Amino acid sequence: MQLTIRTLLGATALCAAAGFAQAETLTIATVNNGDMIRMQGLTEDFTAKTGISVEWVTLEENVLRQRVTTDITTKGGQFDIMTIGMYETPIWGKNGWLVPLNDLSADYDVADLLPAMAGGLSYDGTLYAAPFYGESSMVMYRTDLMEKAGLTMPDAPTWDFIREAAAKMTDRANDVNGICLRGKAGWGEGGAFITAMSNSFGARWFDENWKPTFDSAAWHDTLTFFKGMMDESGPAGYATNGFNENLSLFQQGKCGMWIDATVAASFVTNPKDSTVADHVGFALAPDKGLGKRSNWLWAWALAIPAGSSKVDAAKQFIEWATSKSYIELVASKEGWANVPPGARTSLYENPEYQKVPFAKMTLDSILSADPLHPTVDPVPYVGVQFAAIPEFAGIATDVSQEFAAAYAGQQTVDEALAKAQKLTADAMEAAGY
Repeated sequence: MQLTIRTLLGATALCAAAGFAQAETLTIATVNNGDMIRMQGLTEDFTAKTGISVEWVTLEENVLRQRVTTDITTKGGQFDIMTIGMYETPIWGKNGWLVPLNDLSADYDVADLLPAMAGGLSYDGTLYAAPFYGESSMVMYRTDLMEKAGLTMPDAPTWDFIREAAAKMTDRANDVNGICLRGKAGWGEGGAFITAMSNSFGARWFDENWKPTFDSAAWHDTLTFFKGMMDESGPAGYATNGFNENLSLFQQGKCGMWIDATVAASFVTNPKDSTVADHVGFALAPDKGLGKRSNWLWAWALAIPAGSSKVDAAKQFIEWATSKSYIELVASKEGWANVPPGARTSLYENPEYQKVPFAKMTLDSILSADPLHPTVDPVPYVGVQFAAIPEFAGIATDVSQEFAAAYAGQQTVDEALAKAQKLTADAMEAAGY
């Protein structure tokens, strides 16, 4: 049946002479986040306009990264479009592994992309991936529980305030955890969170000579603080919780606070999914008074692997999915609060979107992240919650596993940091740094 429908679509397209050379099918690898799942539900609009069918391979975040990295490095050719981020894009673009997106249509309006997003998805001035949505991280909190605790959330809280509030909001008898944070192993899961947090504590992955610094007081303070706060006020099993697990806990009313991706704001305030939708407030990610906040910068973006035989069709899909008109399509069906955020300047100039309660805090968070100067002390790398070098993903995944073992009580913080120091030093030496 599917083949017949595709054939008919192709025949219709040819008859209409509407630029549909033939009915093609694109295979797209994507992450199982809510915005991506929403996009899959709207792809009939794309197929109706172009005659191009879409097959989705939807994967959990750690698995997605593994699959697309393996595919592109081995030239496997499994995917016509990949969902990747700010870490992979410049490295893969430099290696010639991605198709440049330097000829998108005038209607697409590349100049409307937020500079932070376009810059992070480019190499040497050429765009290699188009942002589907952009994000930083921020505090999402229960306004009713904060009031019950007798506290007022500042717009720009400190970590000390967050820990105090988490303890006061924790109600074990009613299954309410004061705070939910990522502890799950994976460089882009718990690894991303603890790296962004460490920036605010004065830590850094490497000194200016590429020597790892896990033996520093700043890293010890970061991990000790995180584990202490989560043991006091976090959910059981937090060492295995990532974005989706914490989203579910928050929506069920089991978290007083959650510090995570700004993109989550539309899910926690959506009454269809969230039991606490009417009681959510927002604040900047916390700091320690050292001049750096603990928010990251990221975009989930769409890119075309080099050597794809369907480049033209893939570009049509990328233009559709990351366009102003796609944003309007989502708004018409789901409301402005549910459009993909953080990618386009025009969205934040739109009076309708300005009414969304988390719009300003999202933009403020994105603009306050500085990938060129992510840490208190100077570093030789760029990237806020990652270091933009090819070796980072493997090293940081291993480091995050040691940290998760410490969170779970399987080893001490000191043991985890000592192992992190050694494995990172060994890997960097082997890589020739």
